[in-house]
Amino acid sequence: MKNQLFFLSCAAILLGIAACNNNKNETTMDETKPGISKASFGNVDGKEVYLYTLTNSKGNQVKITNYGGIMTSWTSPDKSGKISGILVGFDSLDSYLQRPPYFGALIGRYGNRIANGKFKLDNIEYTLATNNGKNQLHGGNKGFDKAVWDAAIVNDSTPALLLSYVSKDGEEGYPGTLKVNVRYTLTNDDEVEIEYNAETDKPTIVNLTHHNYYNLTGDVSNTINDHTLMIAADNYTPVDSTLIPTGKIEPVKGTPFDFTTAEKIGARIDQVKGGYDHNWVLNRKDNSLQLVAVLSDAVSGRKLEVYTMEPGLQFYSGNFLDGKFKIAGDKPVNRRTALCLETQHFPDSPNQPSFPSTVLRPGEKYHTVTKYKLSIE
Repeated sequence: MKNQLFFLSCAAILLGIAACNNNKNETTMDETKPGISKASFGNVDGKEVYLYTLTNSKGNQVKITNYGGIMTSWTSPDKSGKISGILVGFDSLDSYLQRPPYFGALIGRYGNRIANGKFKLDNIEYTLATNNGKNQLHGGNKGFDKAVWDAAIVNDSTPALLLSYVSKDGEEGYPGTLKVNVRYTLTNDDEVEIEYNAETDKPTIVNLTHHNYYNLTGDVSNTINDHTLMIAADNYTPVDSTLIPTGKIEPVKGTPFDFTTAEKIGARIDQVKGGYDHNWVLNRKDNSLQLVAVLSDAVSGRKLEVYTMEPGLQFYSGNFLDGKFKIAGDKPVNRRTALCLETQHFPDSPNQPSFPSTVLRPGEKYHTVTKYKLSIE
């Protein structure tokens, strides 16, 4: 895999700017200027939590906390110049500690579902924590989304934040100590690039992703049914009643899963029991970074392009959102008022030999990049 020297360079970066993590000043710069500011966000398990504000040359901002690698907001103007946020997120750490459904979170050690919370690797069966009925979802009871990560500002001119975490051998049932680094970069072209790197000391499985909930209108009072979506995938993986893939790969043509050309999300959603919460098998010849999806909203004029090195994309249409959680303005996040586009390896891959492998062995480097690009049409 790529980026052989990543961890050596990260160590140098972390040593060189350790003061950034130990400095408890509320901010390090003017939030209106390009760069990164840092503010206290609370405390979890005796560890300090911070909120980092990344601002590009256009004045557009992304906020990220080192609790769960959560992207709490992404603000930009719409076609009328009105600035609003396109993510579901909270202003306080306490709201995230109420365990909302992965709003804006960094997901691991294994994104998506693993059937019955079990898998075999090298003829050894491992039993994982189950937190989604009989299955494991998004890493278990305390996945990466609930960990306090080490954080370091690595670039001020093009705002970038490096998060690091060591997942211990046996954590949530997974074998091997996994060292993970995730780098968030906000470019002046309004791109959020997420670079994931990991290495292990024992054979294990890894499937990292990010769980932003998008509503491009900037207002969760609106549903996402009128958003249009294109997914560059001729096939998808059907699921059983617990949303575990059956192991089959089937064509989307002639089905409600066909987004090979842009379609309104609400046009055929009622033909899918429960709504969309499926993995699309992306059309690709190699693992290079390529455009795999485009989400658009005519009201705001916003367009979100998704680029990834991953083989799959989970499109979730917010079917289980129930209004329990409210964001700024006391607005409830109701069913289908936000959606997720999670780049990934396929769900339950450890139990599906025909799916792309998620096995990582000692000496190998896990490296993948996903980029979300926001623009106005």
